[in-house]
Amino acid sequence: MNHAAAIGFFDSGVGGLSVLRHAVAEVGRAPLLYVADSAYAPYGDRDRAHVLARSRLITRFLIEQGAAAVVVACNTATAVAVEALRAEFDVPIIGMEPALKPAARHSRSGTVAVLATAGTLRSERYARLVSDHGRQIDVLQCPCRHWVEAVEAGELDSPRVYDLINAELRPLQAAGVDSYVLGCTHFPFLVPAIRHVLGDAAALFDPGAAVVDQLKRRLGIVNPGAAHSPVTLYTSGDPARLQRHAHALIGLDTRALSLPF
Repeated sequence: MNHAAAIGFFDSGVGGLSVLRHAVAEVGRAPLLYVADSAYAPYGDRDRAHVLARSRLITRFLIEQGAAAVVVACNTATAVAVEALRAEFDVPIIGMEPALKPAARHSRSGTVAVLATAGTLRSERYARLVSDHGRQIDVLQCPCRHWVEAVEAGELDSPRVYDLINAELRPLQAAGVDSYVLGCTHFPFLVPAIRHVLGDAAALFDPGAAVVDQLKRRLGIVNPGAAHSPVTLYTSGDPARLQRHAHALIGLDTRALSLPF
């Protein structure tokens, strides 16, 4: 790979920053471009046609800005659009996949929960994942209501967030779940609150680092060196708000720009 080439990332909002943070120190000097489609978040509440249309627009934009690869850092957009994007664009398209396979291997109780948005859980891609890796275990699915909105609001440890997490996870805990798949890129930012509810014994599976490893394999990045990549942020929402989130969530200090669409 030419390390001057950029790498694009996009999500419905700030959730994909949980993937981007793994790339900053892992891809050498390659510039990183991140799009938060915040004016249309959350994608999990949108219909398929809308998510597909926005995913195509954003992917085309990232490639026009010089992206030699695009990471769909959103589980819902991956479930809905990644196959269409791969057919349409001639660059590597890396998607998200809930880490059900390692969770199934790890579970001792044989009961695993996938924490995701309704859009991800109703997708054909998710159904295939469960068929491939969930046959020998019980897979419980949890459409975690309002979790994405809480992260988008910067609300990570408020009493309301604890109430939201309690409402979803206590029944799963009572059902014997010992392994929890973080099937939305927003949810890693709620790990401290999730741990507050579940304790330290529960296993949490976040695929963000594995996705960046896959990106590096696809681009042939073997020894990235010590340099951190420069990052440019774009959003369909408020750029100042995205800048604040990027600093608060992953310690990133950089300017955010408005998307032209």
